[in-house]
Amino acid sequence: MYGEVFAVTEGRLARGRAFILYDSRPKSRAEGDQAVKKLIVVLAILMFSGVAGAGSEVSGKPLKLVIERHSTVPVVEIVKNFSDKCPNVTITTNLEHSDYMLQALGWPGDGYHFMIIAKGGDSLYATKTVLLSNAVKDVCHFLNTRP
Repeated sequence: MYGEVFAVTEGRLARGRAFILYDSRPKSRAEGDQAVKKLIVVLAILMFSGVAGAGSEVSGKPLKLVIERHSTVPVVEIVKNFSDKCPNVTITTNLEHSDYMLQALGWPGDGYHFMIIAKGGDSLYATKTVLLSNAVKDVCHFLNTRP
C-alpha cells in the first residue's frame, strides 16, 4: 500500500510517495498484548520466587560446633560446606560456647568419617561418606532433627 509522506530534510519540507505498512490489528488488541506480557512476567517472578524459596528453608535453631583438634579435614573446607548446606550451624574455636564437637577425619579419595560428640563426651552420631558435602549434609540433618 502506498501513501503520501511528508518529511523534513536539511531544513526543507519534502513530499513524496512511500510504501507504508498497514497494521490491521485493532489498537485495543495491541494494548491487551501489553497487559498479557505484564501478567506473564508477574507470574514468572512469582513462580521463581516460590521455587527459589523452597530450597533455602532452614529448619534448625542456631548451633555452634567446635572442630576436634585431631581432625584431618581442613577447617576451611568444613566451614565452606556448612555455610552452603547448613547456614544455621556456626563453626567456633571456643569450646565453652559450643553446643557440640565435630570430629572430621578423611581425605578426598579415602572417604570422610564425621562424628558428633556431646558436651559430656558422649558420641551421638557418626557417618561415613565418599564426598565431604554428603558428610556435612548428614551431620546437618542430624543436628536439625535433634530436639
